[in-house]
Amino acid sequence: MYAILDIETTGGQFNEEGITEIAIYKFDGDKVVDQFISLVNPQIEIQPFVVKLTGISNAMLRLAPKFYEVAKRIIEITTDCVIVAHNADFDYRVIRTEFRRLGYDFNRDTLCTVELSQKLLPEAKSHSLGKLVRSLGIPIADRHRAHGDAMATLKLFQLLLSKDHEKTILKSMIKSDIRTGINPKFLDIADSLPSTVGIYYIHNEEGQIIFIGKSQNIKKKVLQHFTSNTTVFKKIQQETYTVTYEKTGNELIAMLKEAEEITINKPKYNKVSKKNIYPYSLYIKTNLNGYHYFAIEKTDGRKRNVMAFTSPTEGRKFVQSITHHFELPFFLEMINEKKSKKVTEANFSDTIEMNKTDYNCNLLELLVNYNIDQDNLLIINKGRKVEEKSAVVLEEGKLRGYCFYDLNYQVNSLDRLQSNLTTITFNRNNRNIILNYLNKKTGYKLVHI
Repeated sequence: MYAILDIETTGGQFNEEGITEIAIYKFDGDKVVDQFISLVNPQIEIQPFVVKLTGISNAMLRLAPKFYEVAKRIIEITTDCVIVAHNADFDYRVIRTEFRRLGYDFNRDTLCTVELSQKLLPEAKSHSLGKLVRSLGIPIADRHRAHGDAMATLKLFQLLLSKDHEKTILKSMIKSDIRTGINPKFLDIADSLPSTVGIYYIHNEEGQIIFIGKSQNIKKKVLQHFTSNTTVFKKIQQETYTVTYEKTGNELIAMLKEAEEITINKPKYNKVSKKNIYPYSLYIKTNLNGYHYFAIEKTDGRKRNVMAFTSPTEGRKFVQSITHHFELPFFLEMINEKKSKKVTEANFSDTIEMNKTDYNCNLLELLVNYNIDQDNLLIINKGRKVEEKSAVVLEEGKLRGYCFYDLNYQVNSLDRLQSNLTTITFNRNNRNIILNYLNKKTGYKLVHI
């Protein structure tokens, strides 16, 4: 659990500042579950330059509660939370000073989004909150007011969570929970999980990730793990301390993210297979007369495939689906599913009453909706919430990563898109994951930019 906060102060000498406004959003890694926003009467004068910067004046604060009147609420909303702030050292120091004046020792773990953004967004020209979120296309309202800056910090933190492939942020939260002695049972763990698509991470008592999985229904899948009698999952059950998760909005991002993070984190109970997860592919070949034809073969990483399949039968069904309304004759060269040798037929081009250029164009047109190799391509899909969308980004067939966005202008600019991107390493399996997804799923939209 995180407490994303921001404060405004009176300014002045070190450790003599007073708080004029505070905003705290309690965030469970998925959504805001509580919030507290209040002006605060600091009982000292505000520096003139601060009044000009924030718009908060001494007159506005005369009837505002004093810090001791809101202290209990601050303790309550931040209990068992990691405090997250932009320049956390400053906010945390000022809050601790205010509590120290009341004779209370306020101690919380902290995360600084300045430091996190420097690590995860090293290419950013500036790491100040205003310039950084604008460069990422994150909307910010009421700049230099606590609630506006805290909400912008929250949205920035969500982006940083998705970019954190090594899961250092999640691990720090789990270690904090361990120190507080929280040890939920399996049913309590499952109750906290969403019934939606995403990635889940099973942690041991040291906070280490021991298993990473994906599912269309995270809660259902994790419950299956907890009730499984297989040797592997019995071991996982014995070592499980807690489960964290990340919503992905759709299965494509979940599959790509799972493959990437298993490779990076190497959880002890995930097997990294060297085999191609899509062992069969569709290729376009050309016969001696220059006519194109379809061929389903074992996947060859040295050749660029048109589609990827788990079986030859799946490949045959795909060809049948795209040629359903095709009025011209065509030839499918099919690997034999049992004997692993190809079926041959007579030279089909003898029956075609069309020159090879026109025929080949007609055949390739059948695959236009699955072409990921030309230009820069976005695969637009569902986001993690109703008002959000996602985009998987490819440049000339090479996967760059994915992003989530609320507003169209966030993906119209290549520069802004690049800074908002959670990168994913391009490899053959990721290409095949995308191709197979385009074959089997609906609801996505391909946009060339």
